[in-house]
Amino acid sequence: MTLSHTMRAVEITEPGGPEVLKPAILPVPVPGHGQIIIRIAYAGVNRPDALQRAGSYAPPATASPLPGLEASGTVVALGPNVTRWQIGDKVTALLPGGGYAEYAATHESHALPLPAGMAMQQAACLPETCFTVWSNVVMRGGLKAGERFLVHGGSSGIGTTAIQIARSLGARVFTTAGSDDKCRSCEALGAERAFNYRTEDWAAAIKAEGGADLILDMVGGTYLPRNVRCLADDGRLVQIAFLQGPKVELNFAEMMMRRLTLTGSTLRPQSDDAKARIARAVEANVWPMIAAGHFAPVMDSEFPLERAADAHARMESSGHIGKIVLKVEA
Repeated sequence: MTLSHTMRAVEITEPGGPEVLKPAILPVPVPGHGQIIIRIAYAGVNRPDALQRAGSYAPPATASPLPGLEASGTVVALGPNVTRWQIGDKVTALLPGGGYAEYAATHESHALPLPAGMAMQQAACLPETCFTVWSNVVMRGGLKAGERFLVHGGSSGIGTTAIQIARSLGARVFTTAGSDDKCRSCEALGAERAFNYRTEDWAAAIKAEGGADLILDMVGGTYLPRNVRCLADDGRLVQIAFLQGPKVELNFAEMMMRRLTLTGSTLRPQSDDAKARIARAVEANVWPMIAAGHFAPVMDSEFPLERAADAHARMESSGHIGKIVLKVEA
């Protein structure tokens, strides 16, 4: 297949708000060792994209400077030593960057086949959230059936994914969200209870349930001491972002006395091998959940690629429920 030398893309022209995202014509990437080139149909929009746009989340040195960490599409070129994929295969993939474009490169081991019967639009929403949730909730957090699991931001892409996966694993799921309507949506997905963090004392409510065995948090800030207080003895807190900031005063004596585990991770800086291990685990465990009807991405809205700025404004308004995507294919 002969590829064009240039492609439509959206680039970050300078650090700032959504308005700094501008359409551009850029060179098509060339696949490196073990990489594939994907002609993108849809790209997922995620919080790390907004952090990168604002200048607070620089991409790895070897990654595309374009935002976009997940996409669905068709394999159109193979780098040296690619063994799993052939040109024409339909995939959904975790990207090191570059999703806001017609073509993107990624390591072949970070791409997965589309779940049977799933449309490209939905499939584009799987990698970033599924890789993040499975690696932190199960591989790092060790969630088990019957445990009490609390995820903050239950109406977000991460939250809606975590609720469904944890419920499928047999956990008791609790969550927080910013409105009564969002709380009801979370309960419809499988949360036992959803707390409106604007009007309810979620920490006291979780403590009354016996405490959380595992908490997945992306808020940080004032949530950190409350998370620690509402953990059950031997509970685990997994931190994956800091929307309220990473610095807070904590009494670590409580961690020692109650044998608590405080841990966390970020996905993007991890090695290709580490991401490949997560990809294999997601395909082996989450794809069967999708096939069984236990999990599906919750879709909020779709924007054309050239309106990426509007997609970011929608995400940062916090009015969305589930995933926002960019339609890239013409």
